[in-house]
Amino acid sequence: NKDTFRGNRETLLHTLHTMATSIEGLLSELSGLDEPLEELRNLKTAVLAIPLNILGETVNGLRLEVIFSLLNTNDREQIELCGAILSRILQALDPVILAQNLKTELQCGLNHPDDLVKILAMTQIGRIVEHPEAVTEILNSQELVKQIINCIGGEKISVAKEAIKALSKMAQTKAGLDALFMGNLLKYLKDVMAISDVVRYRVYELVVEISSVSPVSLGYCANSSFISQLIGELTGDDILVRATAIEMVTTLAQSQHGRQYLAQQGIVDKISNMITGAESDPFSGFYLPGLVKFFGNLAIMDSPQQICECYPAFLKKVFEMAVGQDPTMIGVALDTLGILGSNIEGKQVLQKTGEKFQDVLKRMSNVARNATTELRVRSLEAVALLLTLPAEQQTEDLLGLTESWFNSLSSQPMEMLKSISTQPFPELHCSALKIFTGMASQPWGQKKMIDTPGFVEFIVDRSTGPDKESKDAKYELVKALVDSKTTAEIFGNQHYLRLRTYMREGPYYVTAVSSVTVEGAE
Repeated sequence: NKDTFRGNRETLLHTLHTMATSIEGLLSELSGLDEPLEELRNLKTAVLAIPLNILGETVNGLRLEVIFSLLNTNDREQIELCGAILSRILQALDPVILAQNLKTELQCGLNHPDDLVKILAMTQIGRIVEHPEAVTEILNSQELVKQIINCIGGEKISVAKEAIKALSKMAQTKAGLDALFMGNLLKYLKDVMAISDVVRYRVYELVVEISSVSPVSLGYCANSSFISQLIGELTGDDILVRATAIEMVTTLAQSQHGRQYLAQQGIVDKISNMITGAESDPFSGFYLPGLVKFFGNLAIMDSPQQICECYPAFLKKVFEMAVGQDPTMIGVALDTLGILGSNIEGKQVLQKTGEKFQDVLKRMSNVARNATTELRVRSLEAVALLLTLPAEQQTEDLLGLTESWFNSLSSQPMEMLKSISTQPFPELHCSALKIFTGMASQPWGQKKMIDTPGFVEFIVDRSTGPDKESKDAKYELVKALVDSKTTAEIFGNQHYLRLRTYMREGPYYVTAVSSVTVEGAE
């Protein structure tokens, strides 16, 4: 009843406030101890047990210097306990309070030899720079920002990632952009960048992240010569550096203003020429996948037709890779064809290539049957995307297109896919089911299913694919069939009702088995 509930709640709150009060006592006990581990364990238990809102009220105003000072040790357990306590307490404090009262301690944390402490400090600085009032405290301290930049050049990638995250958040405001790119910090950023190839790419990662926010932030990065330097890396002598550069430029192309910039600067043409030039480069295998992914991303974000018509070298290379012998190239080609053919415009672009694409489809079918498991899955997933056609897009022409592609896969595509979908490999099983799901809303697909002996029984058989992924994939197939307006007519009422029953029972339904106890039986 209400009184009991109210009483329980008051008891709980009283207990929490008692624990909260004890934190002050535990903190004072820590001062001057040579062996503080036991007290730190108790303090950790207390701070983790109290909800953040109550903890915030409790520790606000308490002096936390004692815990920060206990970080100055070589004892790993002591560092971990202090880190866990501070992580919880600082998370409970408002970023403005952190910036005003604990900026010096956080700055010291960035210099700590243990990465755990550096990440703790960086995470809290990340909270501060996200706050519109608190960020000013950080921007006013050039030394602190320098130390954050310095962390990009550190040995551990985990620390560098947090530094990139914090600086990226800092650059969300004009004041932050001005601080990073318009004063002494710019020179410092470039000095850190010169430490090594690895660090240079971390700075590029930061620059690309900042550039992606808006045309204004891209302008700051371009005016500081970072973007032109990154573009220069595309044609550098180091093949691995080239591969990393194309990844960065692909990320830059994720935003519309980034794509516009790359087109205006002639970078897209440059990358298209690199695809053509790759034919005579024995080391192109290192960076060619990245070039193809770049155009694949452009096509899906803008217009497959426009990209494939303006840069014919792209699709030509994808087809070559798909029918080639290099497993890495085949994988990239399969993924790219799936992305391209996932929308109507892309399907039409592929169809226009005529026999060339028919040959590619036969190769995809061959890969789906005979390659490594990973490539087989990628091929099946790509075919599923190519054959999927939502009900609202099912014109006569497009239905004819997807049916002709299905028929081009092999002499008996239904048998081939059914064979794969009954194999005891969940990833292959689920990928084959995705193809059936793609066909399930199309009348020609439904006719092929009902004309395949035992297919409906296979669909409603819950004993196939015992794992969760397989059950979910089978349920999606049944749902696609039930949701289609033509299934009842093509499958007939009896089969349609079986599918509806399956769908109503859900993906994880188990038939109850009655057991009879026989007297004297074991």
